[in-house]
Amino acid sequence: MKLKRALLLAIVAIAAVLAGCEPLTVLNPKGPQAEVQANDIMMSIWLMSGIVIVVFAMLAYMLIKFRSSKQGKDYEPPHIEGNKWVEAVCVGIPVLIVAYLSFVSVQSNYKVEATPPGYEDKEPLVVYASSSNWKWHFSYPEEDIETVNYLYIPTDRALEFKLYSFGPITSFWIPQLGGQKYAMADMVTTLHLAADHPGEFMGRNANFSGKGFAENTFDVTAMSPVEFEEWVDEVHQTADPITEDKFEELLEPGHLGKMTFTGTHLDFSPAPEGHEHHQSNDEDSEENHENHDEHEGHSDRSSH
Repeated sequence: MKLKRALLLAIVAIAAVLAGCEPLTVLNPKGPQAEVQANDIMMSIWLMSGIVIVVFAMLAYMLIKFRSSKQGKDYEPPHIEGNKWVEAVCVGIPVLIVAYLSFVSVQSNYKVEATPPGYEDKEPLVVYASSSNWKWHFSYPEEDIETVNYLYIPTDRALEFKLYSFGPITSFWIPQLGGQKYAMADMVTTLHLAADHPGEFMGRNANFSGKGFAENTFDVTAMSPVEFEEWVDEVHQTADPITEDKFEELLEPGHLGKMTFTGTHLDFSPAPEGHEHHQSNDEDSEENHENHDEHEGHSDRSSH
């Protein structure tokens, strides 16, 4: 009786705690990429719930049907060989479940890694999102604006984030717009997102990166394209330009509030994009080749 009361009280306490929790943001999508992932999560939950219910129902059936009976002490149950149908079901169903989940996961990965559907013909807004201990820097090269720890984006327009880090590996994540992706030093990763609805969202670093990781967050505001253009104009009229010395100061470890600048740090500290490295290597090779040819020509003239 005491055990039943304790179990009932535990269930009531858990229900009370869960009732006070905020709804999961990943299940409240505000963009096409996040909607794909939310649908996959719910599909997985329902599928696993169905499996658990079936397994527990079979367990209850077995316990009742094959429970201990009043047989004599010398009773021995009959020896039964393996049943091919039972073995096929026990092996085949898990294989089918894993195959189906694998197919859905691969298909979803291709969807979230590409430009959101319906935005293919629209010019994306390119934003360079770089992290440092423990803050986020957002560079808008087309708008010639840079912000710290907050992000303004227009709705109904594809977003193309170029991610990299000035320190340890971090993870760029806006739960209501899509999944996380790593930002690393010496390379750039691309994340495609879009916001279908205006509103304010939470963004954060989802990868542990030191003692300041817990507060490595940023605010995201999605607004209409008209409001976004008005914000761009306002920044150019009121914000100070970012300088190399100021940017070096911002990279120092620590927490900062929201900051806004005209210009971007990309002018004096460009992103480590691969094509730039290849281009410089090609230019170095061409220059070395020209110097080598010039040296050979000079040697030939000297010999003559």
